Amino acid sequence: MPQTATAPTRRRQRPALSIRDRNRQRILIAAGEEFADKGFAAAKTQDIASRADLPKSNVYYYFQSKENLYLRLLENVVDAVLEASALLRECDDPAWALPAHIRARLHIARQWPHAYKVFASEMLHGAPHLPPEWLQRLHAESHRSLDCLAAWIDRGLLAPVDPQHLLLSISAATRTYVDFDWQIAMITGKSQPDGDDFEAAAATITRLVLRGTAPEPEAASRLRPLPL
Repeated sequence: MPQTATAPTRRRQRPALSIRDRNRQRILIAAGEEFADKGFAAAKTQDIASRADLPKSNVYYYFQSKENLYLRLLENVVDAVLEASALLRECDDPAWALPAHIRARLHIARQWPHAYKVFASEMLHGAPHLPPEWLQRLHAESHRSLDCLAAWIDRGLLAPVDPQHLLLSISAATRTYVDFDWQIAMITGKSQPDGDDFEAAAATITRLVLRGTAPEPEAASRLRPLPL
């Protein structure tokens, strides 16, 4: 049966941010820069306010304390990492799910570059400030992702690579764009990667991952169907 064309949908405009939301966003961006530069202990609320070009009282009004601000910043990254990981299970097709996962991780690096650095540093130091339930969510999500990759490998949808190191390789490749900005600058000649750089990164990493995990011809001919 031929498919009928659907009418184009009108793109909905995003509602304008309120003054409250804009101020919170400015403070979070400034906090990411400050915590990334100095770490949690050395960062000062006044310096965060100065970076945001807002009174120090605004930081306390919106976040109550430096500790709350730090946790809110990390929460943004944790939520984004969990959402990116969940994309692996949104479609039972690695040719769709892996590129979606890669793009989502790169989006975190683009949207929250300094906060992502803070998150990486927090994890590197044993996550002393993260609530235990956040760590449990991250741990559980990692295992769900590994189980998903292992199932694809078992069914012949991916080559028999090690799922742990595949996940680590994707994480390392995407996080490079915030952890090693000095190296990016040396290679590209830009102080910060722009939109075109992230598009090129997504295409390149996706190509490497999909080609490197493509099932072998003999395995593809033995694909096991999903149970009904």
